[in-house]
Amino acid sequence: MCSVCGCGAGETRIEGKVHSHDDKAVGACCHAHGGEHDHHHHGGEGCCHGHEEGHEHEHGEGCCHGNDHDHHHHDHEHQHSHAPGLSQTRMVQIERDILAKNDAYALANRAFFNTHGILALNLVSSPGSGKTALLARTIASLKDELALAVIEGDQQTSNDAERIRAAGAPAIQINTGKGCHLDAHMTGHAVEELSPADGGVLFIENVGNLVCPAAFDLGEAHKVVILSVTEGEDKPLKYPDMFAAASLMLVNKADLLPHVDFDVEKSIAHARRVNPGIKALIVSAKTGEGMEAWYQWLKAARALAVAGMKLAG
Repeated sequence: MCSVCGCGAGETRIEGKVHSHDDKAVGACCHAHGGEHDHHHHGGEGCCHGHEEGHEHEHGEGCCHGNDHDHHHHDHEHQHSHAPGLSQTRMVQIERDILAKNDAYALANRAFFNTHGILALNLVSSPGSGKTALLARTIASLKDELALAVIEGDQQTSNDAERIRAAGAPAIQINTGKGCHLDAHMTGHAVEELSPADGGVLFIENVGNLVCPAAFDLGEAHKVVILSVTEGEDKPLKYPDMFAAASLMLVNKADLLPHVDFDVEKSIAHARRVNPGIKALIVSAKTGEGMEAWYQWLKAARALAVAGMKLAG
């Protein structure tokens, strides 16, 4: 059991390639690697490790969690953490090591994206918010204008990746098994397999979860949080870390507003209470309402990424 977020043991699959986990103590899989992260590989769910030639994957369970906010509630003595034979002090140190490892992989991912002018967006939400439908409509609208690619994260099935491909964009599926989020290491594996185009947009659709993905840096330029009007306008207050980490909130399923008890203005006020700088757009992936404003935001962010690549070059 991972002491950082509670992910259970299992297998992660990236387009059918299995990355197995054993029941070793958390942190057992975090190995140092040399070089400049030139292999750009990420293994199983939550597993932060380096590879020698051949990169054999024998991981400790669920042990790669990183973020660019070291404060992710890891200074509270970890009363929720239990690992036989390990003291609380040792658990805290292991978690700090895990976070540092993931930060290193996220930094390498970000350097790759910056070098190639790729706008990487981490799409986060609770299950059923409409992330995949929103992506499919976005791809259908922009595929002739922008180079788009998608990494899909789910515990099981390749249904979402198939929907994305049908919409007209290349996609790769990561199945995390019992894992509740993507991490920077597995994201790098997927990026290598997917080979997104220079100057394009990479959407990373995270596992549906409003808790763990908020803290785990994948190397993205922005987190985009999707809030469905069917969920309740108090979600930003219930899950403040997610909304505090996001640059943009998309209030989705606006076509259902006449049929639900949801206060849009209150939801935006709650989001800005935890994150004064967050931008909010009201959209409907079904009808297209508000989608043009989302497309304009995407294009502006992508232009900045391309400009940064040119300056660096």
